[in-house]
Amino acid sequence: MTTFNPRGLGDVKVTGRFDLTGKNFLITGGGGGIGFACAKAIAQLGGGVAVIDTAPEPVEEFKSLSDRYGVKPFYTRGDVTRQDSLEKAFANCVDAMGGQLHGALTAAGIVMDTPLLDADWEVTQRVLNVNVMGTYWTIKLLAQHLVETKTPGSIVAIASINAQSLYVPVQPKSAYNASKAAIKGLMGPLAGELGQYGIRVNCISPGAIQTPLLARLQGEKRAILDWYEKGAPLQRLGVPEDLTPMVCYLLSDAAAFTTGADMLVTGGLHAGSALK
Repeated sequence: MTTFNPRGLGDVKVTGRFDLTGKNFLITGGGGGIGFACAKAIAQLGGGVAVIDTAPEPVEEFKSLSDRYGVKPFYTRGDVTRQDSLEKAFANCVDAMGGQLHGALTAAGIVMDTPLLDADWEVTQRVLNVNVMGTYWTIKLLAQHLVETKTPGSIVAIASINAQSLYVPVQPKSAYNASKAAIKGLMGPLAGELGQYGIRVNCISPGAIQTPLLARLQGEKRAILDWYEKGAPLQRLGVPEDLTPMVCYLLSDAAAFTTGADMLVTGGLHAGSALK
């Protein structure tokens, strides 16, 4: 039984609890977009970053993380939907980080904005494999590593505002919504399973964030961007840096008592569209 301590942590500084110095983090989908923005933020706080992505090379700025922040960045190609590829990439990340990881961000994901009646079997299966199973197997690998090394840690998954059963009339994408809802649904059970090992599991549900995935909605699909921008109470689209503080909080000791949660960073879209 825990000894009752009404004084808490005493004089521990809040800023120190956000420090990631000496810790290493795995990031899937970290070659660009939200994943890279989070890798950069982790590096700013002193954490090492090991990235798995399908792209041949990460964004150019990735190479400067070492010189700018004094941390060790590592990049390797890997496919989260293939066991052999993911396991090999994961092992490479562990080796590159000196044999120890302390947490992970699962940001690998793809979008399919196709109505149900037009859905393609193979494309839909790909969305579910990347978004759901890729997240699941990455979490398993990291959790096994933490348990085997007797290391407490934190896992953060990227879900979506679409996990909240949001229907966007100008962009029907039920398969994508289902994939992100599945990620959200994993958080409670996995928090329950892994809490005994000191492993925390949380997800973040972003609103419409300006990434390469969203950039494809220019031109004839501009109405989709307008819907998200005008529908959010804050009347703007998000940027990756709107998410990075929440990711760093959840990975850090500042969130030591937070697990099984879904953090909504949506510009207020989850509170109800202003277009209704």
